[in-house]
Amino acid sequence: MKLRRLLPWLLLTSLAGAIAGGLLAHMLTQSPVTLQSGSALPRPRALSPFTLTDTEGHQLGNDALRGHATLLYFGFTACPDACPTTLAVLRDLRTRAPLADLRMWFVTVDPKRDTPEALRQYLSAFGPGFTGLRPEAQTLAPLLHEFSAFAELREQPGNQYSVDHSATLFLIDSHAQLIAVFSPPLQAALLDADLRKLAGSALL
Repeated sequence: MKLRRLLPWLLLTSLAGAIAGGLLAHMLTQSPVTLQSGSALPRPRALSPFTLTDTEGHQLGNDALRGHATLLYFGFTACPDACPTTLAVLRDLRTRAPLADLRMWFVTVDPKRDTPEALRQYLSAFGPGFTGLRPEAQTLAPLLHEFSAFAELREQPGNQYSVDHSATLFLIDSHAQLIAVFSPPLQAALLDADLRKLAGSALL
């Protein structure tokens, strides 16, 4: 990654991490498990009902999270740095197989441009195991609020736009409950160790 592209992304990542940290402060007190890449919630938190559409047109909700652990990430296909960097880390994490049947959900914060085909093509570059999902425009804000995440359109020249968004990973357990959050910078080795630690606790 070129330095001139890396520096703005690092600044944005730091800002996003600070904002996400503030939003999550009300959920996180004394963590029952100490993690290297993030924080475990003091107790699992059930998610409010939601509906997302995958790239095949199937609607998925809370029930689709049951029976396995899921790492959920909010991003968009035109993201220049944070999203491909995070997905590359997750691709590496998959090769380490820290949890049996671990799923990875990529939820777009740009459903206007991220068509099912765009999501399929984008995620295919990172290998199998990723599920691309699109919220309806009117349901995106409530979904972000549910995870204490954020996404904000940023206008660019030529009637274009980008999206500033949280770069946080959210871990959901097999009961469809949020149990941990991981903040950038992310490393596959540290995530692997954290997930194995959680698997050895009563949280997964």
